[in-house]
Amino acid sequence: MPQVEYEVRDRVAYITMNRPEKLNAMSHEMLQGLWDAFTNLRDDDQVWLGIVTGAGKAFSVGHDLMEMRTSGKMADTTGSTDELYLFMATQITKPIIAAVNGICLAQGAGVALGADIRVASETVQFGWPQAKRGISSISGPVILGQRIPIGKALEILLTGDFITATEALELGLINHVVPPSELMSKTMEIATKILANAPLAVRGMKAATLRGMDKPLTERLEIATQIYDGLQDTADAKEGLTAFLEKRDSVFRGN
Repeated sequence: MPQVEYEVRDRVAYITMNRPEKLNAMSHEMLQGLWDAFTNLRDDDQVWLGIVTGAGKAFSVGHDLMEMRTSGKMADTTGSTDELYLFMATQITKPIIAAVNGICLAQGAGVALGADIRVASETVQFGWPQAKRGISSISGPVILGQRIPIGKALEILLTGDFITATEALELGLINHVVPPSELMSKTMEIATKILANAPLAVRGMKAATLRGMDKPLTERLEIATQIYDGLQDTADAKEGLTAFLEKRDSVFRGN
């Protein structure tokens, strides 16, 4: 059984961390599987959106500490988890939704934060408990510290305490909190709305937003304008205008 399952249905790539007996702790095999899955998501023209989740009771508790103890830093022939965070942020313009189904810690939380939209079950807990294990974190200081007020981020990182889904929602760390039974239906509700839009426009919106972060206004405008101009002559842009004038729903094809 693969430690990461990858399935495409109706233009959606479903990426499932599948090591439930270990609470989806990240092994070398799982990391390689995530690299393969996210690369397929990026490269497959038939895929317009990705959903990442975990099998069983956890999204992911982070690195497999027993495996780390014997083999050192988590890395393989493809890349480490910190390189995966960078890949997700800079190389994938297709939208990614994280359906966070259970406990979500450390590197697992880094993957969740690498998604564009996060839907969490009411039972979810987030945390970066590395300091309790005598090690530091990459995703906590680098990603969490940029997403929420720095004082709160440092409290989470330095104490190793977990936060609930409700607390994560209040901090703006996630988009929605739902009962466990409604997690995938809420995720698909959002995905369906995105899939109804022009995929190139969706990717352009994401790229303009992420590439413009932490840049001055002049550079942000240049990036957004360049993307805007590049989409004007696409077939989907023409279809969108034609459908508006004809008062009908658009039929987008991704070109």
